[in-house]
Amino acid sequence: MAATIVSVINQKGGTGKTTTTINLGSALQKLGKRVLLIDLDPQANLSYSLGLTEPERTLADVFTGQHSLPDILQECDGLQVAPGSNELVDVEISLVGQESREQFLQSMLQETKGFDYILIDCPPSLSLLTVNALTASHEVIIPLQMEVLTLQGLGQILNTVKQIKSTLNPALKVKGIVVVMYDKRRKLSLEIEEYLQDNVEERIFKQRIRLNVKLAEAPSFGKSVLDYDSASNGAKDYLGLAKEYLAAK
Repeated sequence: MAATIVSVINQKGGTGKTTTTINLGSALQKLGKRVLLIDLDPQANLSYSLGLTEPERTLADVFTGQHSLPDILQECDGLQVAPGSNELVDVEISLVGQESREQFLQSMLQETKGFDYILIDCPPSLSLLTVNALTASHEVIIPLQMEVLTLQGLGQILNTVKQIKSTLNPALKVKGIVVVMYDKRRKLSLEIEEYLQDNVEERIFKQRIRLNVKLAEAPSFGKSVLDYDSASNGAKDYLGLAKEYLAAK
């Protein structure tokens, strides 16, 4: 059975996108799924957070045809990872003049076998790399902070998904919105949560990802929070999210 390909997307930086990609992936792996993480962000935060600080081969080498995707994969605590690098900036520039430039990642992913889920950490912008990810994906997950400006960004993301669905990938769907960095003591969090429930048609996962210091510490040790401290609230929340994700239709 082919892997389910999931883009984790938010067009604003610092929204928990990389944290969600890593820890949802790790939680799915703990639940017995075979998971591949794709670091499509030129900042390569996902790679760094998993201890891949100077990978010999990266995703940029696959885009330029120097290596196949299976050639660059590295194992991190049971996860397979396709490392990113700053060279993806140059890759994106070179893609602009290419024919079928939106389908490059889709073709690359067809080379991979043996995975249940492929999670793509997208750049924090509507770039050509992001369009590649959305064109290749079956589903989108949107991490969302409980901040006023993120609501504006959510509308932009949903419009982007709608555009990709109508032009490049009719099968694309929003799997759900993940509330991250959640603090129920803040009145604003509760107000925005209520607004989402009343105004957003897409699924909002019931599992909240609470503010948790262990989530912030884990990347310093090159681990997911589940491998860094399995008893932490961060680990419990992402495991709960993975279970809810698997149960969602």
